[in-house]
Amino acid sequence: MKDRVLVILGPTATGKSRIAMMVVEKLNGEIISGDSMLVYRGMDIGTAKPSKEEMARVPHHLVDILPPNAEFNVFDFKNRAEVLIREINARGRLPVIAGGTGLYIKALLENYAFNDVGARDKVRSSLEKIADKEESVALHGKLAAIDGEAVARLHPNNTRRIIRAMESALAGENVGHDAEEPMFDALVFGLSMKRDVLYGRIEARVDAMLEAGLEREVRNLLKKGFTGRCQSMRSIGYRQMRWYIEDNMPYAEAVAKLKQATRNFAKRQVTWYKKMPYIRWLELKAPSDYNDAAAIICAAARDKWQ
Repeated sequence: MKDRVLVILGPTATGKSRIAMMVVEKLNGEIISGDSMLVYRGMDIGTAKPSKEEMARVPHHLVDILPPNAEFNVFDFKNRAEVLIREINARGRLPVIAGGTGLYIKALLENYAFNDVGARDKVRSSLEKIADKEESVALHGKLAAIDGEAVARLHPNNTRRIIRAMESALAGENVGHDAEEPMFDALVFGLSMKRDVLYGRIEARVDAMLEAGLEREVRNLLKKGFTGRCQSMRSIGYRQMRWYIEDNMPYAEAVAKLKQATRNFAKRQVTWYKKMPYIRWLELKAPSDYNDAAAIICAAARDKWQ
């Protein structure tokens, strides 16, 4: 019998964490973060990390597990999440993945064979040959077509990291992955909103982050030595605040770029989700819809597993 897993995903600012909390409390579950940034300690405001009170209410996993100078990728997520899903099922509880990093969740659910070292070497060798013939900016453009989330945090001239990101994405897409035989007994829900509603929520979220002290958080991280060389500090929010703090970009311009980058990120998330036809979509029109969405998800889970 395959282990159960419930997934709640969607573009940023759709309320995934809030609905996951409601579902977990009703279904005796535990939350596994599917967000690539929540793993970093000390990066709370810019990642919209659950509060200490929320994490005390129900168990959360893959949150605050790494320092900001550590690297974390789809291989790491898949390996850690697989173990957690087995352990949570063994405890008689339901693992609920809440997050929006599409590649991570797709790789997990469709059991991408990232441990095929020979295949990864083949992909890397091919990319290195391309890099020898073309400028790294050309590779950067190719990466944009297959992993928009990764390309947003990588400089076009950083050939080594671009190759590594493409290796991750291409190995996952093309090597030893069999969507006909999913690893888990999964139920996957997606949260959606009309574009104008979503963009309004993104604007409000960014404003709330700034009011809560995002600039102060970034300054503290920089003082501790976590510079732009860190993968985490090149992510949305932290990157734009660094431009303001370190490069003297006008504050209003940095904020505008932060909001635009977040809107673009939401678009890329939706693009990834289109590759996952098994998602059951729920459209949210107002905050009151959260209760209805949670009720629908809980009913579907009970119907499937009880």
